[in-house]
Amino acid sequence: MKKVLFVEDNLNDIELAMETLSQEIYADAIVIAKDGQHALDFLYRSGVHQDREPGNPILIMLDIKLPKMDGLEVLRRVKADPILKDIPIIMFTGSAEDSDLKTSYALGANAYVVKPINFAKYALALQSISNFWTKINEPPQDSGIVV
Repeated sequence: MKKVLFVEDNLNDIELAMETLSQEIYADAIVIAKDGQHALDFLYRSGVHQDREPGNPILIMLDIKLPKMDGLEVLRRVKADPILKDIPIIMFTGSAEDSDLKTSYALGANAYVVKPINFAKYALALQSISNFWTKINEPPQDSGIVV
């Protein structure tokens, strides 16, 4: 089953994302990580995720400002790992800072989206991202991404 890893610490954003994304993909295919370390635990099947089934998510949506480990460090680690590096990572963040955008792309982000404040625009952004990366995009065959 296609999994999407949504890395976000803001409860309102999580609720909006679950409501929106569950219309695009199965709700049980959305994994929420509330901090950077939790995201890495999911990806490396460690901690509370040590018993999860094998396979990489088809998409990671990653906020930058996170507790424990920020999104840029998660991005750096994932893109440096030969097993995880092919997973598309969309920086979905409230930061419109030019330095965050440039650093994200330099580290290998596949896209950078500033979260819209308006609910309808937020939902449309999530739907567009989800539709492209989970239904249209074709990942490499040897990426470990479960499609």
